[in-house]
Amino acid sequence: MKKILITGGAGFIGSHVVRRFVNQYPDYQIVNLDKLTYAGNLANLKDVEDAPNYKFIKADITDAEEINQLFKRENFDAVIHLAAESHVDRSITDPTAFVMTNVIGTVNLLNSAREYWKGDYEKKRFYHVSTDEVYGALGDTGMFTETTAYDPHSPYSASKASSDHFVRAYHDTYGLNIVISNCSNNYGSHHFPEKLIPLAINNLKNNKPVPVYGKGENIRDWLWVEDHARAIDTIFHEAKTGITYNIGGHNEWKNIDLINLLCKIMDKKLNREAGESAKLITYVTDRAGHDLRYAIDSTKLQNELGWVPSLQFEEGLEKTVDWYLENEEWLSNVTSGNYQAYYETQYVGR
Repeated sequence: MKKILITGGAGFIGSHVVRRFVNQYPDYQIVNLDKLTYAGNLANLKDVEDAPNYKFIKADITDAEEINQLFKRENFDAVIHLAAESHVDRSITDPTAFVMTNVIGTVNLLNSAREYWKGDYEKKRFYHVSTDEVYGALGDTGMFTETTAYDPHSPYSASKASSDHFVRAYHDTYGLNIVISNCSNNYGSHHFPEKLIPLAINNLKNNKPVPVYGKGENIRDWLWVEDHARAIDTIFHEAKTGITYNIGGHNEWKNIDLINLLCKIMDKKLNREAGESAKLITYVTDRAGHDLRYAIDSTKLQNELGWVPSLQFEEGLEKTVDWYLENEEWLSNVTSGNYQAYYETQYVGR
């Protein structure tokens, strides 16, 4: 039986990866490690928490000794590493937290893997899940490929770029079996409402202003989170060691166009007059160092491993809205407490 450690498994993307692996691979033992910060929520995994091949461990990847003991005790065959501080705005306010989790935390995991997998590297696997933001920003044309030079602009993307470099260095220096994927913006269920889409859904539902940075002209490539989890599954099982794959939806949207589409969907779902939700759009001062455009080319993944996105954006967005409207209890639980205080400092009064 394979034993796989999935870090950050109570978070947005992580919970979808855990669910997929628990359900698809009953002969794997899945160990979900999460610190349960504001964005980690075990309610995301209620449907698998009693599965015989699933176990949760509360731990902090910045604690090297704790991670060492865990590797010694559990004897993992593989790591899928998603635990990260991930919100650009938070990284601007508190960059050190991002260095600790994203850089030091990753190196702690690498050191434990290097130590406890010694002599058996080719049979083990360390899969590092990263972001397209490490590549910097694009002009009006072009796309990020796996050979695009790194050019991070925010403390968040700098910390992820650094962790990517360390993972590759441990492959090049020690021969660790690693794979890396860099993904575009994800959307879907169980997404903490600090990010654009769940924040907008939550505010529209409650008739609150929907904050849009600058003029809303920033462009992002959007991928349905379940397609991302499926891509991670494919890469984990089929990629050669040392390889990087970009994962994207070939699906670019200006923020303001996306929000307008969301307003139309919400008007329909909430039986509002057409155009009612759009009145809540509120432009706020742009984010410092806000990259204008990201677009990711996942041709290599499609050609080499046969993965393709399954949903068109309009369909995925509607599914996402339905989930949030049907799961009001989940939403009200995560929007109390910490999130409320953070929301006040981040958006109110801008």
